[in-house]
Amino acid sequence: MNNFQKGLFDKIQKNANIKPEDVFKVADSVKNADFTDEKTVRRLVRQLSKIANKPVSKEKENKIVESIVKNKMPADMQSLNELFKK
Repeated sequence: MNNFQKGLFDKIQKNANIKPEDVFKVADSVKNADFTDEKTVRRLVRQLSKIANKPVSKEKENKIVESIVKNKMPADMQSLNELFKK
C-alpha cells in the first residue's frame, strides 16, 4: 500500500470508523455485482450502513437503491451528499 492509499484509509477509518479490511471486503464483493438488480443493491446499502454504523431509514434506503438501480446517481459530490442527507 502506497502512502496515498494509507492516508486515504487512515482518513476513512478516522472519519467513518471503518477498517481498511472492511473496505476491501466490500470492494471485493461488488467487483462483478449487477447494479441493476434491486436485491443486490439493497444488500450492499445495508452492508455499508452496518459497517459504518450509520443507520439508514427505509425511506432513505429506497431512495438510494432506486437511484443506483435506475442509474440516476448524482454526478457531483455535493448532489451525492444531498441524496444521503435526505
